[in-house]
Amino acid sequence: MYLSAANHRIPLSDGNSIPIIGLGTFSEPALTKKGDCAASVKIAIDIGYRHFDGAHLYQNENEVGDAISEKIAEGKVKREDIFYCGKLWATNHVPEMVRPALERTLKSLKLDYVDLYIIEVPMAFKPGNEVYPRDENGKWLYHKSDLCATWEALEACKDAGLVKSLGVSNFNRRQLELILNKPGLKYKPVSNQVECHPYFTQPKLLKFCQQHDIVVVAYSPLGTSRNPLWVNVSSPPLLNDALLHSLGKKYRKTAAQVALRFNIQRGVVVIPKSFKPERIKENFQIFDFSLTEEEMKSIEALNTNIRFVELLMWCDHPEYPFHDEY
Repeated sequence: MYLSAANHRIPLSDGNSIPIIGLGTFSEPALTKKGDCAASVKIAIDIGYRHFDGAHLYQNENEVGDAISEKIAEGKVKREDIFYCGKLWATNHVPEMVRPALERTLKSLKLDYVDLYIIEVPMAFKPGNEVYPRDENGKWLYHKSDLCATWEALEACKDAGLVKSLGVSNFNRRQLELILNKPGLKYKPVSNQVECHPYFTQPKLLKFCQQHDIVVVAYSPLGTSRNPLWVNVSSPPLLNDALLHSLGKKYRKTAAQVALRFNIQRGVVVIPKSFKPERIKENFQIFDFSLTEEEMKSIEALNTNIRFVELLMWCDHPEYPFHDEY
């Protein structure tokens, strides 16, 4: 499939489509200046991005919405040009909380619908308004999920026109099969957002998803920030890799551009996060070169099967997915 800066949507199994590169909008609220997110979304739209990955959890959906509204008002884009992915957080898995959570996202964005809404993690926290619920001793307050019931509530949101496509995130094969084999399944997941980059290529999960027409969306496609609260900082930074640098030299590209190109050539959607204008621009410049089959294989061989993002807050949860191989 030929992809270009102007035309880089790939099909989803429900008849919709998704741009193969998007801007991640994750930020740690305490470390991010007000307005940074809105400014980066506006810059990204001007550069050519049409896909924005966000979440209620990031506490900046209002900024994303303001930036999109401004660019629509300018005549730079139409609503249907924009693809927004929102996420259902772990405290809202109870079926009756699903639609209000999505409606809250729509209100923040000032949009009538989102293009994709996904279950952010397959495990649940105690339901309620506390985003990270803990007991008096600081222990996480977990809750047993019924993913099939949560999925049915999402299907009702799609029927109501609040969302175009439904997907999941951080699901392993077993959890995907739970949804795929659900009696009376109305809409199957079109995507699974997981960590995926040259040091963690996800070969088995990718193959399983492709067999079931589920698009893999790669978060942390350039490695990740080095926050020890949730990141395995003992892993070497991806962007220091010698092979990525040598290929970058050959194509007059950066190691980051090579890493992103690697994934899109495998049909994997990438959502690199940056609030720096020059990085946002650089990350988008991946459509004017391609890697050979041999180069793709050499990058695949960098795989160490070690995650950067270990989701450590979940490791005591009985349904923690990473006990399984994939």
